[in-house]
Amino acid sequence: MLNFLSKGWVLITLFFAMLAIGFSFSIVTPAVGGVLLDTLVTGAETIAQVNEMSAEQKRIHLLATLLIDSVYPLAYGGLLLGLIWRFAGSRRSWFIVPPMAVMVVDFAENLVQVVALAGNTALVSLKDLRTPAKVGLLALAGGLVLVSLLLAAVAKLRGAK
Repeated sequence: MLNFLSKGWVLITLFFAMLAIGFSFSIVTPAVGGVLLDTLVTGAETIAQVNEMSAEQKRIHLLATLLIDSVYPLAYGGLLLGLIWRFAGSRRSWFIVPPMAVMVVDFAENLVQVVALAGNTALVSLKDLRTPAKVGLLALAGGLVLVSLLLAAVAKLRGAK
């Protein structure tokens, strides 16, 4: 699977899928009251936002989470994994851990949001841990992609001499 994700055409497809999915959030945001739950940092903020939403806004947000936000981690995660697998060389087995972890955390966050939008906010307080973990892992994964690209560039330059 990782060899497949590291193919040039797959990386380009994942990049454009990530952009398209990201753009779709801007279309959905007004329909859910102007705030997507993913953009909130704390459980308290999330509960307050869910409580302010109408039934129709909750329904739209739930569908957006299931149909759009559930494929987003596959697009950006696949892109990060593919880039690392293609360019990190011997370090790639370790470098892929953060992007895999951020995908798992993002899926867990989506599950909790679906449950909250369906009426049960009991697990939302875990957002206080999940959101910083997701942001930190995503930043680390992005940094590892940059390191991978630098390693590949250095290897290419050394080989060219």
